[in-house]
Amino acid sequence: MDRPQQGFGGKKVGLGGDVKNRPLFIAQIGAITDRMNLITETDALARFCAEQTSADFIAVDTEFLRDQTYWPKLCLVQIAGPTSVAAIDPLAPGIDLNPLYDLMQDPNLLKVFHAGRQDLEIFFHATAKVPAPIFDTQVAAMVCGFGDSASYESLVSKLAKAAVDKSSRFTDWAYRPLTERQLIYALDDVIHLRTVYVKLQEQLEQTGRATWLEGDMAVLSDPAIYRLDPTESWRRVKLRNPKPRTLAALQAIAAWREVEAQKRDIPRGRILRDEALIELATHMPTTAAQLSRTRGLPGGFADGKWGAAVLEAIERVTAMPQDALPKPEVQPESPGNLGSTVELLKVLLKYKAEKNGVAAKLLATTDELERIAAGQERLSGWRQELFGADAEALRDGKLMLGLERGRVKIHPVG
Repeated sequence: MDRPQQGFGGKKVGLGGDVKNRPLFIAQIGAITDRMNLITETDALARFCAEQTSADFIAVDTEFLRDQTYWPKLCLVQIAGPTSVAAIDPLAPGIDLNPLYDLMQDPNLLKVFHAGRQDLEIFFHATAKVPAPIFDTQVAAMVCGFGDSASYESLVSKLAKAAVDKSSRFTDWAYRPLTERQLIYALDDVIHLRTVYVKLQEQLEQTGRATWLEGDMAVLSDPAIYRLDPTESWRRVKLRNPKPRTLAALQAIAAWREVEAQKRDIPRGRILRDEALIELATHMPTTAAQLSRTRGLPGGFADGKWGAAVLEAIERVTAMPQDALPKPEVQPESPGNLGSTVELLKVLLKYKAEKNGVAAKLLATTDELERIAAGQERLSGWRQELFGADAEALRDGKLMLGLERGRVKIHPVG
C-alpha cells in the first residue's frame, strides 16, 4: 500500500509500486528508514546535513545531464546516512547548496561513491574542492576480486541480495516535477550502496587489503584531474606523429575551442569536431575561402567570428620561429621482440590476478606491461610485491611459465 510521507522539504512522496515485493535494506549500520525525502528548501537541507555529521559514512550519488552543455548540469543529489535517506533538488528555486558542500568537506565523514569520478568532478566544479575523504566501491570491488569493472547492479545483486531497477536510467532529470518512479530509482542507488560498502569493507578487513586502495583513492582525490586546462585540451585529439608546426596549430585551435565551449557552456563538438580540428591543424588555411573548404566545419563557420578566431590562431602559429615550436613527444625506443614479452607478461598477469582474487587491470595496465617489458617501469607497493617483481624476473629470464595439467605454473630458472 502506498504510504505518502512528509519529506524534509515539505513535499509528500509516495513509495509507489508493490512495496511488499521491493527488496528491504536490512541495516547492519542503523535502523531501516521508511521515508523518502525530497529536499527543496535550504533550511531542510541544513537540518538533514547536520544529522549526517555524527555518522561514520554516507553513500552519495548524483543525477546530471551534460549532452547539451559543457559543464555537467547537476539535477539531483542522493544521500543515504545510517538512518535517513534524501534526494536533494539543486534546481529548486532559492535553494542554497552550501550545507551540502560543507558536508562533502567534513574530514570526519567518509563519502562513499560507486565509480564516482564524474560525481566528484561535479562537486569540484561547484566548489573548487574534491569531496574528502572518499571511498569508491568500484575500486574496492576490484581489490576484492569482483572483476575489472564491477557494475553497480552486479555488486547490489551479490552483496545486497537485491535487484536494481534501471528503467529510469535515461530519464530527463532536469524536468520538474520529478515522478515517484524517478525518486525510487534515484534513492535505491544510495540505499543499496550502504550495504555494498559495508560488505566490501568487511572483506577488505578480513583480507588485510584495505591499504591497497590508498593509491587509487589519492588519485581520485587529486584536484589536478578535474581541472580542465584549455592549453592541455589538445591531448584529447588523436593525431599520429604530428610535425612541430602542426602540433602548435593543434594546441592553439584546441585551446580556443575549449575556452569558447566553456564560455558558452556547450559541448566542444558543437563548436568544432575533432575531425575538423585535425584538418585545420594539418592544412592550416590562411584565408576564409580556404577555411570554407575544410571538411566538417559547421555552416557559416568560415565567414563568422569563429572562423576569424581560428585564422588568427593559425596566423600566430605560422609566425612562430622554428625554435619556439613544441616538440612532439617521442616514445622511448623499445628493445626488439617486445610484443612477445608483453604477451608473456599478460599471461603472468592473468595468473596472478586469478590466484590472488584481484582485478588484473588494478595490478597493471597494458601500458605499464609494455613499459615493464622495455625496462622502463617499476611498480610500487603491493602491486610490485604481488606482480611486479615476478614480471621483472620473467622479463629478465629468471622465471619461466609452464603448464601442468592444463594450469599455468611459474618456475624459477636455475
